[in-house]
Amino acid sequence: MQLSNNPRVFIRRPIAEDCQTLLSLHRRNQDFHFPWTFPPLDESGCQNYIRRCQNDNFEGLLICCAHHHQIIGVVNLSQIFYRAFQSAYLGYYADAYFAGQGLMAEGLHLAINHAFYTLKLHRLEANIQPDNQKSINLVKRLGFRKEGFSPRYLQLNGKWRDHERWALTTEDWH
Repeated sequence: MQLSNNPRVFIRRPIAEDCQTLLSLHRRNQDFHFPWTFPPLDESGCQNYIRRCQNDNFEGLLICCAHHHQIIGVVNLSQIFYRAFQSAYLGYYADAYFAGQGLMAEGLHLAINHAFYTLKLHRLEANIQPDNQKSINLVKRLGFRKEGFSPRYLQLNGKWRDHERWALTTEDWH
């Protein structure tokens, strides 16, 4: 099911049949993602991820090329809270083959629209390691503002890593 589109990319929810494609993307991009993110590298992990996308508090989205429908990136809205908070954490990663073409920015734009207008969230927060300048530049271009620094915020690959906290609210979204 295609959620929304623009001329170059569209987003959709992952389905069970995406498992092997995601696994291939993760394995192929392991060095590109290190040390920023660690997506599952085995079939069981990919299947668990796809099942997790069915939970009410987690929305996984695939960014796909409109021309050939290939998965070029992944966006996750996790720990979705409603009521007075209406917020989620935003995480994402791309296929290195498509890096530098603006496709990830376009896909994230669609995912943010989905978060704010379909899911009716008010705030998105992206926590990014300070040395991940490409990711920081991406959220800046999308209008996120830096809210702070969190030492030893998240454990990745067995190590507690510092993160910068970036956020965007519906009022600031263009």
